[in-house]
Amino acid sequence: MRQLSTRQVYVNPWMVVREDRIRRSDGSDGIFGVIDKPDYALIVPADGDRLHLVEQFRYPLGLRRWEFPQGTAPDRADAEPIELARRELREETGLRAARMTQIGTLDVAPGMSSQRGRVFLATELTEGSPERELTEQDMRTAWLHRDQVVEMIQRGEITDAQSIAALGLLLLHEQRENTYRQERR
Repeated sequence: MRQLSTRQVYVNPWMVVREDRIRRSDGSDGIFGVIDKPDYALIVPADGDRLHLVEQFRYPLGLRRWEFPQGTAPDRADAEPIELARRELREETGLRAARMTQIGTLDVAPGMSSQRGRVFLATELTEGSPERELTEQDMRTAWLHRDQVVEMIQRGEITDAQSIAALGLLLLHEQRENTYRQERR
């Protein structure tokens, strides 16, 4: 597939929407609507069997939703993934992590968006005061037992796809770590 032209349709501090004319490998032409957003960091703060989540109002859904802390740098800026993760964790929860481990990468909606996310496991946590942005003033946070998180997903109380995928990445990471420890014995 080859891009023939592109035009910017809309821009704001969080995204650019563009329309690309393309030519497919069979020679037929088409268009793609693409949402360009900067890469984001999603953080799974863990303390044993407890996970720290945030709840906030999500305007496009018109609902309050529980999810793991996540976000992008201001004004569509690029940022080092681990620094972005540390900043988002501190801003949204007040937590600081002595240990931050990248456990995966997520593509948000690859059929329409260029945005990718890096998922980090945050451990060895210390509490502090959140430093929330204006749009996050209604945010609430809570430590939840991982069984509670699974139950909330099953009941449809946690529906954020990235958070659900991040929990899966956490479980895979833990399984890999346990296998590694057993092999070293």
